[in-house]
Order: sequence, then C-alpha cells, then structure tokens
Amino acid sequence: MEVDNATRIFGAEALVPQTISSNTTTVGPIIDTKLFESLTFLLNVGDYTDGTYTVTIEHGDDSGLSDTAAVTIADDPQTLIASNPLVAADLVLAAAGLKRFGYIGKKRYVRLSVVSTAVTTGAIAAILAIQGHAKSNPTDAQ
Repeated sequence: MEVDNATRIFGAEALVPQTISSNTTTVGPIIDTKLFESLTFLLNVGDYTDGTYTVTIEHGDDSGLSDTAAVTIADDPQTLIASNPLVAADLVLAAAGLKRFGYIGKKRYVRLSVVSTAVTTGAIAAILAIQGHAKSNPTDAQ
C-alpha cells in the first residue's frame, strides 16, 4: 500500500488564530508527542500593526505539565531547530510573516506560549503544530 505524506503527519493547533492586542502571555494547549518522533511549529503573524511576539516553549512528562521546564536555546541546543545554529531571533516575530522551528526533545508533552511586548493595537497570531516521523504509518487522529 502506498502512503502519501498526509497520512504520515498529524496537525494540531498550538495556538488558535487570535488577535493579540496587549502586552500579555498567550498560552497554547498541551501537545502529546507520544506517537511521533518530531514536532514542527509554524508561527504565523498577520495583520501586524505593532509589537514583538516571542515564542516560549515548555516541555515535560506529566500530561498536565506539572513538571514543566522551559526549553532554552542555551540549555537545549539540540532540542530546537530553526537556523543552524538556532538563535533567539528564530523565535521572535516583529512584523507580519511566517517562521518555522522544530522540537526533537525527549519529553512527551510540549506547550508553546507567545509573549507579546510593545503592543498597542497588535496583530493576529496563530501557531500550527505538525507532528512527524510517526512511529506507525498511516497515522490515525490522536
């Protein structure tokens, strides 16, 4: 049986599309990576007027992330992938656009947040999570 790429990946919203119009931290849902070896995030900022939007990543092995730990570039240089080497600017959008980065950490649960600063009117932001390298193909919805 031939398998296309659509049956080898699974997508989930890591941050539902929303207007961010204040200086705040917008927290996304917890993503379970159990059936996958990699996780790619697509950060999309549109209708940008002002502000800076920085992604923060937390991971842990508890389903509620009671054991959460921040993923940092300095502490986990092999866990996050964007440029080579990954730099802090890879996780920041200060204009409308699209950025991507990957997570290949060993923790089962991952959550993203967007920290917005210098915002007066803001932007629309959304993050899509694409789970890849499924442990079995074709994948089923989790």
